[in-house]
Amino acid sequence: MSEKIVLYYFNGRGKMESIRWLLAAAGVQFEEVLFTKREQYVKLLNDQALMFEQVPLVEMDGLQLIQSKAIMNYIAGKYNLSGKDLKDRAMIDMYTEGLLDLMEMIMIMPFKKDDKQAQIGVIQGKATSRYFPVYEKALNGSQYLVGNQLSRADVHLMEATLMLEEICPTILSTFPNLKAFQGKMKSLPTISKFLQPGSQRKPQPDDVYIKSVMEVLDLNITG
Repeated sequence: MSEKIVLYYFNGRGKMESIRWLLAAAGVQFEEVLFTKREQYVKLLNDQALMFEQVPLVEMDGLQLIQSKAIMNYIAGKYNLSGKDLKDRAMIDMYTEGLLDLMEMIMIMPFKKDDKQAQIGVIQGKATSRYFPVYEKALNGSQYLVGNQLSRADVHLMEATLMLEEICPTILSTFPNLKAFQGKMKSLPTISKFLQPGSQRKPQPDDVYIKSVMEVLDLNITG
């Protein structure tokens, strides 16, 4: 198996985007195999590359990694984004799990038939009452969420706040620490590079992406 890092997924965000963010934040180059046909996915199944018949799939270090949380744990551990000890790791994991829950709500929104504005309202309400206050407090007087160094929790928080601003542009108006955090993160060279046009960061999901996912996985949109 090649030494290069290869990501197998759709040409869109989904569960792979947070993995892209972590690799980019660590300054690690990667290649992508983007699904356009169901045959590509079926071939991975036939090759037994997908342990639970699911993507994302990441090939690195001679491994075929599946399950997004396992993949991100591996990347964070390898590239020093998991804190200095077990206590740091526990806090990073808690912050991360909250952010992944929040981003999952946004991620599945395009695949649901429910009224989009109603969905956005629910997400905005939960973000501002349940999630953002936690991170706003953690960043009071601190540049990073845990300890004095960048961790995966910071990378996920950056990703999540940008995702929320895409659908609720003023959502950070009452969270000054989060807004300042965004500015500091944007100044990091690896993050700045990933935010530039032409990077491997994916845009908001559109109809082409939705159709591709449905066709490759042979799914139907649910309510």
